[in-house]
Amino acid sequence: MSITRNHRIGWADLPATVRTAVEGIIGGEVTAAVSQPGGFSPGTADRVRTADGRRAFVKAVSSGQNDRSPHMHRQEARNAAALPGHAPVPRLLGCHDDGDWVALVYTDVEGRHPVTPWRADELAAVLDTLAALAAVLTPAPAGHAPAAAESLEYDFAGWQRIAADPPGDLDPWARERLAALGAAADRGLAALAGDTLCHVDVRADNLLVDGVGRVTVVDWPWACRGPAWLDSVILLINVALYGGHDPEALLRSRPLTADVAPDAVTGVLAGWAGFFLDAARQPAPAGIPTVRAFQRAQGDALLPWLARRLP
Repeated sequence: MSITRNHRIGWADLPATVRTAVEGIIGGEVTAAVSQPGGFSPGTADRVRTADGRRAFVKAVSSGQNDRSPHMHRQEARNAAALPGHAPVPRLLGCHDDGDWVALVYTDVEGRHPVTPWRADELAAVLDTLAALAAVLTPAPAGHAPAAAESLEYDFAGWQRIAADPPGDLDPWARERLAALGAAADRGLAALAGDTLCHVDVRADNLLVDGVGRVTVVDWPWACRGPAWLDSVILLINVALYGGHDPEALLRSRPLTADVAPDAVTGVLAGWAGFFLDAARQPAPAGIPTVRAFQRAQGDALLPWLARRLP
């Protein structure tokens, strides 16, 4: 399937003061910038090069693009600063924050997003990386990060909001099971105890694969403390969306997820499905017109999987 991305601003659209501050972090004048595809942020996402050959990745946004995005960048800066250097993540070089514009400057990571529908080799590499990452990030290195149950409490109550005001195009299977889906999501929320720093937004456009198959996990604004298996289950939502693999078989084949209580996995899937389907019917956020269609697609992709797990 194809999901349309948002139009984003580029390096040249940044105020001169922001560009100067970023160049100070990198240590040289930026002479080339290439905007990167993928994701939904209306801000910049540029691989830049300086006159003396230094490289970096710059993402910057202001309230002029979206009023929530600067806060997300601030959260990401705090989370990224806490990630250990040996984790498969980009290293944060610095952050510029003038109260409106927030710019994050990272090491430039070679690579591209995984191919979707997912290729078996890239999917295996990503699942291996998530297992290794969970080990590295346990105990959670970011003590400030909220518990997953706290962070996802509103999101996982989506079925309650849907039950109070069901949309006319709600899937008939889901409409008949609103109470069961809400109860499952509650069980999923209760299963999120843990002290692993979880990314909580693992999908193809938040991953990079280099020429030898190494995987880097990027974009960390939503990090929270939860169970080691959570990010692997979230990745499989993306696999279910694009098709080509059986997520149930993948769950059973992976040591990190094979022994997770079935109710916990079902509950997490129900929680995300309720969030996606409830969010998809809301007005689009400023500067991010395509995210609602993507949320709807994810919710719709989860329902057949849930139908296999719920009576």
